[in-house]
Amino acid sequence: MQQAGPSFMDSVPFLLAFFAIFYFMIIRPQSKRMKDQDKFLSGLKKGDQIVTSGGIIGTIDSLNDKMATIEIADGVKVKVLRKQISASAVAVLSEPKKENK
Repeated sequence: MQQAGPSFMDSVPFLLAFFAIFYFMIIRPQSKRMKDQDKFLSGLKKGDQIVTSGGIIGTIDSLNDKMATIEIADGVKVKVLRKQISASAVAVLSEPKKENK
């Protein structure tokens, strides 16, 4: 005679725990990052120094809903997608340096 394996009801708590961990470790932090990025992008204005996702540092010359024109050197302007702006240049360039001990 064979013994019956664990029933579906025995594995439900394990599945619930797995999905809870998945939610709190992956989904929730990602949605928080997306909200923070959207808030950052909506607060941009002409004259802000920014860094693109490609690493280009420039000053915003003009903005619209989908595009931004940034000046990367005197008289050199580049159009980038607004969503490709990743951070404020002031925040990136003013990070404190760690001391080597």
